Amino acid sequence: MKVIAINGSPNKEGNTFHALKMVGEELISGGIEFEILHIGNKMIHGCMACGNCSANQDEKCNIKTDDVNKWIQQLKNADGIILGSPVYYSGIAGTMKCFLDRVFFVAGVNRGLFRHKVAAAVVAVRRTGGSATFDSLNHYFSISEMIIATSNYWNVIHGRNAGEVTRDGEGVQIMRVLGKNITWLLKMKEATSDKIKAPEIEKKEITNFIR
Repeated sequence: MKVIAINGSPNKEGNTFHALKMVGEELISGGIEFEILHIGNKMIHGCMACGNCSANQDEKCNIKTDDVNKWIQQLKNADGIILGSPVYYSGIAGTMKCFLDRVFFVAGVNRGLFRHKVAAAVVAVRRTGGSATFDSLNHYFSISEMIIATSNYWNVIHGRNAGEVTRDGEGVQIMRVLGKNITWLLKMKEATSDKIKAPEIEKKEITNFIR
């Protein structure tokens, strides 16, 4: 089994990286393969709302100027996904937001590529805005019918300079417990995969609210 973590920070080894690494150490110790993809320093265009990913049903975004389509396939083949973001103005970092909008829209309109994968969000923040960012990341999971792993508090860790999060005792514990819970969920899914049938995917009903 494999979990892929997305580092949405511009800094390759900043506090978001350190938080993801803490979770990953628990996964590795539990026999789960772990990889961090650093996308936060890439040039990633926002969604153009062209609708081609829905029309073509080829698991691809129509924008070909970056590696989003390659990353979609990597995430499709993973058993679990962790999203890590720093806090920008009490929200998701801009590049990360562009990445998420495109990746999750493609996944959603192509028969739910991420459906029932284990998922978790991790946020690194200096002072405040962590809960709002954490909530926003979880929106991508809940609309995708993913299984959200939890810890013993919201998955927010505090620090300013790179590596400072390692001194946030409670934050470190949150990441450690999260890693253990993800490992447990993955193994429980694997152990019951031939015993409990997953519910059939339903065709999405789309309605509009009109005044």
